[in-house]
Formats: sequence, C-alpha cells, structure tokens
Amino acid sequence: VQLQASGGGLVQAGDSLRLSCTGSGGITGSYAVGWFRQAPGKDREFVASISASIGFTYYANSVKGRFTISRDSAKNTVYLQMNSLKPEDTAVYYCAARRMPTTSVNVNEYDYWGQGTLVTVSS
Repeated sequence: VQLQASGGGLVQAGDSLRLSCTGSGGITGSYAVGWFRQAPGKDREFVASISASIGFTYYANSVKGRFTISRDSAKNTVYLQMNSLKPEDTAVYYCAARRMPTTSVNVNEYDYWGQGTLVTVSS
C-alpha cells in the first residue's frame, strides 16, 4: 500500500492550493483518509479527514471554513482544497489512510502514510 502526496508550494497569504493524495489498490476509496501537518519544531497535527463510503468529513477548528477535503474514488485520490491560506498554515502536509471506514484525529490510528508535501505561506 502506497500513498503519494503532491501539490505543495510557495504561496502568499490569502492564496489557495490544492493538495492531492493518490493511493494504490483502491485504498482511498475503502479506507478513511486524513490530512495532517507538521510545522518545524512542532508535533504532527490533524487537519482534516474523510470516511470511506459515505464520505463523512471532519476538520480541525483552525482550518474549518477554509479547507475542504474530498474524494474521487475513480482516481483513487483524496484532495485537500486550501483557501485563504495563512502564514501559520506553513508546514509539511501528510496524507494517511486508516484500515477502518471511520475517521480519527489521532495520528497513531493511521496505518499508511505518504511522504509529505511542503506548503509555505508568505505574509
């Protein structure tokens, strides 16, 4: 099982980016998928997640209303649309999949991880 995260880059505050997480073997359709981020010197933190099947979504308070997670099962891809980016959103963003249909905010409850993609937001 492999996950590939992409779409990061350098943007200005207020800009948008869309991250993609592509999985092998239909994983993004059968498993819950989450996005996490890790800023320098900080712990990895939950950003957003989407459940399998019905696609229930859940967001960290810090991104609610600005970020949207979605799934395209035909492409085995989960997206994280990030709008109104702020400098405090700067981090390496990771996607992860959980061998359960339900989501979790706990980093330890995810079984597979992508390699991370860097998002830098300048002020």
